[in-house]
Amino acid sequence: MSLPQSKSLVLRTISREQHLAYIQSLPSASHCQVPAWSDVKTEWRSENLGWFDATGRLVGAGLVLYRQLPKIKRYLAYLPEGPVINWHAPNLDEWLQPMLAHLKQQGAFSVKMGPPVVIRRWDAAAIKSGIQDPDVKRLRDVEATHIEPRAFEVSDRLRKMGWQQGEDGGAGFGDVQPRYVFQVPLANRSLDEVLKGFNQLWRRNIKKAEKAGVEVVQGGYNDLAEWQRLYEITAERDHFRPRPQSYFERMWTVLNTEDPNRMRLYFARHEGENVAAATMLIVGGHVWYSYGASANHKREVRPSNAMQWRMLRDAYAMGATVYDLRGISDSLDETDHLFGLIQFKVGTGGEAVEYIGEWDFPLNKLLHKALDMYMSRR
Repeated sequence: MSLPQSKSLVLRTISREQHLAYIQSLPSASHCQVPAWSDVKTEWRSENLGWFDATGRLVGAGLVLYRQLPKIKRYLAYLPEGPVINWHAPNLDEWLQPMLAHLKQQGAFSVKMGPPVVIRRWDAAAIKSGIQDPDVKRLRDVEATHIEPRAFEVSDRLRKMGWQQGEDGGAGFGDVQPRYVFQVPLANRSLDEVLKGFNQLWRRNIKKAEKAGVEVVQGGYNDLAEWQRLYEITAERDHFRPRPQSYFERMWTVLNTEDPNRMRLYFARHEGENVAAATMLIVGGHVWYSYGASANHKREVRPSNAMQWRMLRDAYAMGATVYDLRGISDSLDETDHLFGLIQFKVGTGGEAVEYIGEWDFPLNKLLHKALDMYMSRR
């Protein structure tokens, strides 16, 4: 069906096949924007949207997830790390206004989206100097190595259109998807150069694991119970609520049905025992280390370093342009419980990357406020 449209762009619901073909035509896109992601998130209803230009060519796509409000037939519409459109187009409102009109027709009271637009990057050296400076507590206090001026224009345009961000502008893990991530760029670098970029400790730990006889192997669907065992040990140690095994089984099935190389599972073994595990997601040239787990013992043989190095080498062999270690907090304070995360990841010699964060558009201000209050109480 044809939806509200601008002068040059037409917005329509599209089939999953059209959506997937569009994603496959791009160098990469977020794993949260592939059609099969809707099958991972079973508690949401979903819809695939497509933007067509004047010639009838598909030029943008979005996976929308709808979550119903308790007791009433109104929805929060969410586009995680999307939509996949030309964010730097001068006519950004011609892309987003038809989308808002359509989502309103569908019963949405509020829209949340995460533009995949990078605003700043900090290389490992800049982060290290920030950690060493006692006056620096946050990543944003450190001068960025690279600033993307066009990203500020996107933020300005969104504000003018009435899109809103939370008080902290969506810092760190406040959003549904992380605003700050850690990435190792692989394009135009040899594997030797990538390894040289690792800090001494990482390189030493990789050697230590090798010497101790740690082997890293790929697992399959039948190994998900073993993955779950290590993951639950990790959840107890790090005080978070683990997802059930059924979640990973569903994720494996639906993602690998869509593309046989969408999701992988790795184990680091020592003396025949699995002591660390990780899941990997692949969309085009973008590879993510998605979930990680490890046992409470045998940490001295450095299984996690060995596993990351193997995953990174596999990503490189696939022709990936970026190996993404996913979320970090923007805290550089050594007393912060999330500090260990950035400390571990910065050792890979990659860079911290800040996106412009998630944005909300309240279509019904009253219901949007009610949702805000409900979320803050949880």
